[in-house]
Amino acid sequence: MKKIGLCVCQETRNYGSQLQVLATEVAVEKLGYEYEIIRYKKKYDLRFIIKSLPRLFDPLLMKGKISAYILNKKIKKYPELYEKCKERNKIFDRFAERYFTKLSPIFYGYDALKDAAKDYETFLVGSDQLWLPSGLATGFYNLQFVPEDKRKIAYATSFGVSKIPMYQRKKTAKFLKRFHYLSSREKSGTNIIKQLTERDVPVVVDPTLLLTPEDWREIIPFRRIVEEKYIFCYFLGNNYEHRKAAKELQRMTNLKIVTLPLLDNFVQEDLKFADICLFDAASDDFVNLIRGAEYVLTDSFHGSVFSILNEKLFCTFDRFNDGTGSRNSRIDSLCQQLNLESRRYDGDIFRVKTQIDYDKVNQLREERRQESLQYLKTALQGEITIE
Repeated sequence: MKKIGLCVCQETRNYGSQLQVLATEVAVEKLGYEYEIIRYKKKYDLRFIIKSLPRLFDPLLMKGKISAYILNKKIKKYPELYEKCKERNKIFDRFAERYFTKLSPIFYGYDALKDAAKDYETFLVGSDQLWLPSGLATGFYNLQFVPEDKRKIAYATSFGVSKIPMYQRKKTAKFLKRFHYLSSREKSGTNIIKQLTERDVPVVVDPTLLLTPEDWREIIPFRRIVEEKYIFCYFLGNNYEHRKAAKELQRMTNLKIVTLPLLDNFVQEDLKFADICLFDAASDDFVNLIRGAEYVLTDSFHGSVFSILNEKLFCTFDRFNDGTGSRNSRIDSLCQQLNLESRRYDGDIFRVKTQIDYDKVNQLREERRQESLQYLKTALQGEITIE
C-alpha cells in the first residue's frame, strides 16, 4: 500500500503548529495508515524568481514579511535576548527531530515535487492556517502539484481569515474544487468554501482535539516545569491591556506570572510584567506549563485547546482587531462548539476564577472528536469522486 503524503508545517517554530502536526501523525497512524511528511524546498532559479515577482505586490504576504523583519531587527538590539531566541529555535528543531521522523526525501523545486506525487496514493493537508491568502501562490498546501486522480483531503485546514480578498477568489475556488474531501477548523472556513464551491463541508476539530487527554499524557508525560504556583500567560499578540489584566489577577491571587516571551511580537512589557520568562521551553514543556498552572491567560488558539484538554481555569483574549480579515475566527468556533463563550475576556479578568463544568465540556468535546474522526476515516477510504 502506498503511503499517505502529509502536507503539514513541521518546520514551523511554534508550539501550536508542532503539536498539531504531532497529533495529525498520531491520528493517521492510529487509523492504521502509513504516512510520510512531504518535505519541499523551493529552488531559487531564474524561473522561480520570475514566477514569484507578482508576489512582491501581494499586500498580505508583504505585511507578514515586514512584521518578521521588524521583530528580528528589534530583538537584535538586545544581544542577550537574541541569543536566547536563537537557542529557543534550536529547541524547536530538536523537538521536530525527535517526533517527526517519518519524512520524505527533500524535493528541491516544484518539478521534483510534482514528479514525487506518483509515489503517494493519498495527500492530506493538515490543520493550522495553511490556506492564508498570502500563501496562495506556493502551490504546496493547496495541492496544486498533485494529479487529478490522486485522493486529496483537507483536514481542519484554516484560511486564517473570515473573507478571501476579491482578487484571489477565482484562484482559491479553483484549487478548492480539486479536493475530494474538504473540511475546515472553523465555521468561517466552511462558509468560504460554500461561497466559492457551493459545497457543504463539515467543521471538524483541530488535530490536537482528535486525541484524548489520556493520549496526550501517554505522548507527553507530566512533569512540573515551575515548582511554585503560577499564572501562565501565553500571549502572542502585542496588546498591553492583556498584560495589565494579568497583573490585576496577580494582585488578587499573589501568584507568580510565567510567560514565554518574544514569539510573534517584540513586546518589551513581557520582560517586565512576568516573574519568570522562559526561553528554553520545548513544545512538550508548553503542554506541561499549562498542566501545572493555576490559571491560564492566552490569546492563542492552542493555548486555549490545551487548557480545555487539561481542565484548567482559563481566559482567552482576542489577539487581532475585529474585521473582515480577523484571525480570531478559530477561537470563536472553538468556544461556540464547546459552550465556552464565557471564557472570552470581556474586561473582567476576575471571571477567570469562575468554575467550568468540565463534565459537560468533555461530553461535547468527545462528541465532536468522534464526528471528526469519522470524517477522517471516510476521507481516507471513501469514494474519490467530486460532487
